[in-house]
Amino acid sequence: MLQNSAFGRWFLIIVSLVIISLVFWNSYSFFNSLKENERVKMEIWTEAQKTYATEDLESTQLNLVLNILKMNTTTPMISYNHIDSTYNHKNFDESLIDTPEKREQFITRFAEENEPIISEYKGKTYNTIYYGNSPLINKLKLYPLLLVLIVALFISALYFFYKTSRSAETNRLWAGMAKETAHQIGTPLSSLLGWSEILRSEDVNPEYLDEMNKDINRLETIADRFGKVGSVPVLNDHDIVKETIDAYDYLKTRTSKLVDFNIEIPDEKIIVKLNPQLYSWTIENLVKNGIDAMRGKGTISIKMEHKGNLVIIKITDAGKGIPKKDFKNVFRPGFTTKKRGWGLGLSLAKRIIEEYHRGRIRVCNSIINEGTTMEIVMKVA
Repeated sequence: MLQNSAFGRWFLIIVSLVIISLVFWNSYSFFNSLKENERVKMEIWTEAQKTYATEDLESTQLNLVLNILKMNTTTPMISYNHIDSTYNHKNFDESLIDTPEKREQFITRFAEENEPIISEYKGKTYNTIYYGNSPLINKLKLYPLLLVLIVALFISALYFFYKTSRSAETNRLWAGMAKETAHQIGTPLSSLLGWSEILRSEDVNPEYLDEMNKDINRLETIADRFGKVGSVPVLNDHDIVKETIDAYDYLKTRTSKLVDFNIEIPDEKIIVKLNPQLYSWTIENLVKNGIDAMRGKGTISIKMEHKGNLVIIKITDAGKGIPKKDFKNVFRPGFTTKKRGWGLGLSLAKRIIEEYHRGRIRVCNSIINEGTTMEIVMKVA
């Protein structure tokens, strides 16, 4: 299936390149044909001008010559008469060549566009005609560029449509998986709640039940989080300082003693439009990734700063680091450097922060074998 898809894409690319090449070749051929026809017309016009100036013509011949001279109304030209050393121009504004310097510039340009036509009379050079491209030819010169622009826009539109459709498909898949996960957790969770009540009536040590209820509450929170992935979450005013501390405390009590936690956080409240469950999920994902990168031993630092209308949270680990080329790839669904895992944690974190909370998340800094700093930026309410 994948091979057929790849073959189809390459086939379309090759066919598109062939079509574009044919269009360019036809445009080039048409352009050259017009140039040749233009030169033939100019040679006839030059001969007619010489005949009119040097021959005694009968009425019929004179009318024919005059008609030929009148027909050329588009091709700009400058003629130099070698007999009396005079210049004449046709089909463009005289003000453009009102000085010898300007006239020489036009002569040079016309000579580059088309080879000058030299006419002779009685063995001597009579006239030299310098002529430029007609408006039609100048427009045709822009046609390939316009074609390239159209093709580029068309390809961009196809790419955008393809990327959007894939993103929508991925989002639907995630939403379905998340809701199914929430549903699957709900069944044993209901049973655990029932067993908790039974144990409470059996005079079990209350401390054990309290710890058990904490984990049950945690499972409820996790189920609630998964349920929110497929829908637009409700954002309310919350103190992001408190929510960060709560997530930090929960992780600290359930993490190995080999991991040291440092936290630098403002004393005052910072109110942000927030969904607490999803925000704490993001913090947990980043911290757990850091712990995995350190192989369960090292220091995790959480630092929060309030700058203007922004709050910046930085989570730093002392792990193996991320290569710079993968700074953006780590947020791509399925990308992972672990032997186990689906590579969805950072992708979900990006979705939660950027799509739901309109914030920003990125790899702020990373040094191989020294550690990584992840940064979250959110607007203050």
